[in-house]
This record gives sequence, structure tokens and C-alpha cells, in this order.
Amino acid sequence: NWQHGWKRLRTRSAVLTTGAVLLIAALAGAGWLWRSVQQSAVQSGAASTMQQFDVASGSSLRAVLRKLEQQKLIANARYLEWYLRCCQRGTSITGAGIKAGRYRIVPGQPPLAILRQLVEGRVVLEQITIPEGWSFGQMRAQLAKRSNIVQTISGHTDAQLMQSLGAGDIAAEGRFAPDTYSFAPDVTTDMQILRMAFAAQQRNLREAWESRQAELPLTTADEALTLASIVEKETGLASERARVAGVYINRLRIGMRLQSDPTVIYGMGERYRGNISRRDLTTDTVFNTYTRTGLPPTPIALPGRDAIVATLNPEKTDAIFFVATGDGSGGHYFSATYAEHNRALQRYLARLRTRSLEEAAAEATPTTP
Repeated sequence: NWQHGWKRLRTRSAVLTTGAVLLIAALAGAGWLWRSVQQSAVQSGAASTMQQFDVASGSSLRAVLRKLEQQKLIANARYLEWYLRCCQRGTSITGAGIKAGRYRIVPGQPPLAILRQLVEGRVVLEQITIPEGWSFGQMRAQLAKRSNIVQTISGHTDAQLMQSLGAGDIAAEGRFAPDTYSFAPDVTTDMQILRMAFAAQQRNLREAWESRQAELPLTTADEALTLASIVEKETGLASERARVAGVYINRLRIGMRLQSDPTVIYGMGERYRGNISRRDLTTDTVFNTYTRTGLPPTPIALPGRDAIVATLNPEKTDAIFFVATGDGSGGHYFSATYAEHNRALQRYLARLRTRSLEEAAAEATPTTP
């Protein structure tokens, strides 16, 4: 029995010894890999300026590491890959978690810190601005101009885009919030930006509608959006938006035609060449608010949040007319009667004539050599 026990003890001792040796070897190997990883950082003196680093969609861990080495952002891709597969198994840092996009990396950073930046998706962001009052067509053209936005919608109609957004048969005009949007270059698609702008405009309209004045002559939020697009186009002064909205609310209340030049221009489409004539004002289209009573069938532009809020919280005024001052400020005269409005109109026309004479005189004055 003692011999049998001694054999078992010796066997157990051998197993423990072998295990200890393997553990020490594993720890030594891991330590060596760790030192190799630490040494795979490029010395800060090798490159001092921040570098651009692009990760293509679907890139493997090995491809990313090789590219890092090629750009001299890490010293040894192989050692780093061995360490990740040995000691970081099961973590997002082993490849699947790396986000596509453009990064800025400072040479000399620890390799794991660089990879953490790629896994967290801390990409370089660029911006695109859609001004208030632009049409949806102008927004689409602006998106198409940007080579760093992935183009996916060029062959789609506005109606198809709205279907893709889950908006059904709603017209696209007015449904996207004019704003500045940040995006990851060469990764973000034009459709993703449209989704952001669509969601933002839905939120703007919902919040403004919920906090609207009582007893407005607007039965739906869609009507408010259409009127807001007219208010947006009628004045460039933020201080006037609520007053312009008040004029149009007054006209809707008494059944007076809106008589808005921007609606006529929108209805003219490509026929518009920078000026509208009396004939244009009397030529009927579904958007001509000189020939038709009430709101046009859709918005005529992309109204900003402030224009929507002003439309649903208009200034209380007795004015039902307004005309530009013509003084270059972008402001307007507001009038409660036609006689008062006519006097303001004559002042405006006189200013235009004076300005035309001054410009003609300036052009005729010879310049001194």
C-alpha cells in the first residue's frame, strides 16, 4: 500500500510540477508579448505630427494592424496581433469591434490606446450646413456635392425617399430641418443625414405644435409647417418672424388671400429667373396665393425651428399688410389698412428709384487712374 501511495504522490507531484512549469512559461510568454506590445509603440521622435488614418468598412484586425505599421503608427503589427489573440480573446478589441471611419492619431501613442480609439469609434467628424429657407431640391444638391458623403440616393425620386423614411405619401418639401450636421467622412451616407434631418424636423414640429397658441386658424401641424415655410421665406430678420406670422394668421382668419411672392416663385419652378412680373402673379398654379385662397398644398421651403415656433406663437397685431422698407436692412413696414400700406409701398418704390439713380451715377463716374 505504501508503494502504491508513493507512486500516486510522485504522479501528483509530477503533474503539479508540469503545471507550474507550463504556468510559468505562459506567464513568461505573456510577459514577453506585453513587452513586445509596449515596444511596438513608435517613438515620439519618429513622427511628431498627427496623422490621418482611415479604416474601411469590413476591415479585418490583421489589415488594420498592417496599415498602422505601414503608416509608422505602430512598430510591429505581428507582435501586437499575437498579444491580442492570446491575451485579449473575446474582447471587442480583437477586430469585430473596430469601427470604420477616419481617425487622427498621434504617433507615439501606446498601441492599445490607438486600438481603443478605433474600437470606440472616435472618428474625425466633418459638417454640412443646410440653411434655413432652402428647398429640399437644394438640400439634395448640397448632399450630392460632398465627395466625402457616401452617395446612395441619386437615382431615387423624392417620393421614393419619403417611402424609405416611412413617411408614406407625404411630400418631401419642408420635412427636413435646416441645420448643421456632423458626419463621419467616407462612412456616413446621404440617406443617414436625411434621416437625421427628417427626425429633427418631426421633433421641431411636434414640440411647437404642443405649445401653440390657442384658437389659431390652423387645424393640423402640417398646415403649420406649410405656413412656417412661407414665414421663413418672407423675412430674413429673426425679430420679424412672429409679426409676419401674425399678418398671415390675420389673413387666414378673415379669409383674405395670403398673396405671398415666395409661393408664386415656388410654383414657377425652373421658369423663375430672378424676377416676377404681374403676369406671373396672375398666372394660376396650385402654389399661387394671389389667385387661390388659403394655404398652398405643401410647404415651399425648409423652415427652421424658430420659424415654426413663431408661426404657432404669432405676434398679436392688427396688421394685414407688409412691404419691404428697401433700406437694405431686410425689414418691412407693417400696416393695418390698405391706405397705410399703399403709402408704405410708395416709400419703398421711391427708395428703389433713388438707389437706382445712385447706382447709375456711380457707374457713370469715371475712376481716377
